[in-house]
Amino acid sequence: MTSVSSHTHALSINPATGEQIGAYPYQSESELDAALERASRSFAQWKRQDISERAGRLVALAQVLRDNSEALARMITREMGKPVPQARGEIEKCAQLCLWYAEHGPAMLAPEATLVENDKARIEYRPLGPILAVMPWNFPIWQVLRGAVPTLLAGNTYVLKHAPNVMGSAHLLLEAMHQAGFAEGVFELINVTPDGVSRATADRRIAAVTLTGSVRAGIAIGAQAGAALKKCVLELGGSDPLIVLDDADLDEAVKAAVVGRYQNTGQVCAAAKRLIVEQGVVEEFTRRFVEATRALVMGDPLANDTYIGPMARFDLRDELHQQVQATLAEGATLLLGGDKQAGAGNYYLPTVLADVTDQMTSFKEELFGPVASIITARDARHALELANDSDFGLTASLFTADLERARQMTDELETGGVFINGYSASDPRVTFGGVKKSGFGRELSHFGVREFCNAQTVWLDRR
Repeated sequence: MTSVSSHTHALSINPATGEQIGAYPYQSESELDAALERASRSFAQWKRQDISERAGRLVALAQVLRDNSEALARMITREMGKPVPQARGEIEKCAQLCLWYAEHGPAMLAPEATLVENDKARIEYRPLGPILAVMPWNFPIWQVLRGAVPTLLAGNTYVLKHAPNVMGSAHLLLEAMHQAGFAEGVFELINVTPDGVSRATADRRIAAVTLTGSVRAGIAIGAQAGAALKKCVLELGGSDPLIVLDDADLDEAVKAAVVGRYQNTGQVCAAAKRLIVEQGVVEEFTRRFVEATRALVMGDPLANDTYIGPMARFDLRDELHQQVQATLAEGATLLLGGDKQAGAGNYYLPTVLADVTDQMTSFKEELFGPVASIITARDARHALELANDSDFGLTASLFTADLERARQMTDELETGGVFINGYSASDPRVTFGGVKKSGFGRELSHFGVREFCNAQTVWLDRR
């Protein structure tokens, strides 16, 4: 098994070849202390800059990202296996994020009027300070910036602890921030072990913590932040349902299910992992879905026609295969794939499991890879019950021609987002986050820009 860390270094391993790309030494306690001090000192200056100046840095960052798109995309592909066209799309999405917040974010942070007479009271949004961000590998640039951009615009500084296997991407992003004119310490990169994360979380200079990752990591970080009486935002796993009712447009439902399940080789928290299909169309949906999945090109992630690349880590492929084997042993039917790709590289065949029930592993657990589970629902009510029968609650998709029924079902879906006749996605115009074991707190939209702010009441001449 190839590791992404040693006792002294974070290791960047190309999952397509097993080649070591880079080794990044973990920082000592004194180096971590220096990084936190830079973030703390720069906060005092950054928060005083006019918001138009902070927005200007985001505009500059968008241009830097576009100018360096190919280098960033190829680094993402080499480090975690994302097919390079998708990696290029990730960088462009980040550039658009920067521009959107530069245009719309300042209004979200403007003083807010209240119902107090004569306009004597208002709510003002003040930054909290340095924010510690523990980020995952599956979207090495987008995942960071979708939290960092609104956080920085609000006047906070940002301390990034990235996943060990994408430290090359992290360093390129740090360089891009400097090229865009962000002062030293405004965006700080640390490379530490879990003990270092604990020390940073407890440090008085860190004002709050955000994490995107596993439930286990969220429990640990949430407990540490709570012990230090610090706010935290947790965006954790998902086992998102994609519901297809009898009256759905099957062509559109199948297209969305394929993208929603297999984009980024299925390594997406909000992927369509459980395909819940009403019994009247399950046979036809399954036939079309298997046919479309079989047509996906798996191969060299640097090739422009590749849609399925290698999984990012060798240990995660082993875990995924165990989950597939367990589900088959429990009675599911294998329609496609179901095994590791022979030969070099960390590939897992695009897999379709049918006849999955609510008692099986692939229904109850999150499968973070290119595996789809098809579950038959007796009717719309049963589909809703199956969708909610999960420890997770990140997003859901619902395909039906009856929009009134869709709205009624939306009221009952226990998720942070519902996408009607479309697959789940993150977009700066709408908020993103989950409920239950998918975490709490929100990113993006005005929620994201205010998440790490002190909503301060200012009341003049109250008597």
